[in-house]
Amino acid sequence: MDRNKTKSLQNSLKALLDFLSDANVKNLIIGGIAASLIGKARFTADIDGLIFLPQDDIENFLKKAAKYGLSPRIKNVIEFAQRNRVILLKHEASSTNIDLSLGCLPFEIEALNRGKLFKAGGLTFRLPTPEDLIIMKAVAHRPIDLEDIRSILYANPNLDFKRIKYWVKEFA
Repeated sequence: MDRNKTKSLQNSLKALLDFLSDANVKNLIIGGIAASLIGKARFTADIDGLIFLPQDDIENFLKKAAKYGLSPRIKNVIEFAQRNRVILLKHEASSTNIDLSLGCLPFEIEALNRGKLFKAGGLTFRLPTPEDLIIMKAVAHRPIDLEDIRSILYANPNLDFKRIKYWVKEFA
């Protein structure tokens, strides 16, 4: 990834992390960033997160997000979030897309509670455990997710396969 894109992604992540901390919202960074740090580095142009936020709080959450340069990517973002359990944001300064999944399922709550602190690029944030990221990737099941699973398995040979099998079976 070129230097400017890396810096833009880092600035976007910092704004998001500052906002989530200020809003006191439990969160994990997931998606390509997590896969790159837990498995093998790969390109990603967006930020994916898992947060715990009651649906009644979405409107206030979005008002606070604006103070950090984060704005809705679509019209009717609240209705979309309530229907699809995802808040679609954009970091205005970098045009980086940010997708925040609203965790409410038992697995998602567990994953939020099991997350581990990680430091990279001068930032400290929470990532899912390798097992939980594999489960998320197995559920998404796109070609890039399957490649991420392979790299996570290779980089983390001592996984709790019982947990992975249990949750993947539950989602199936």
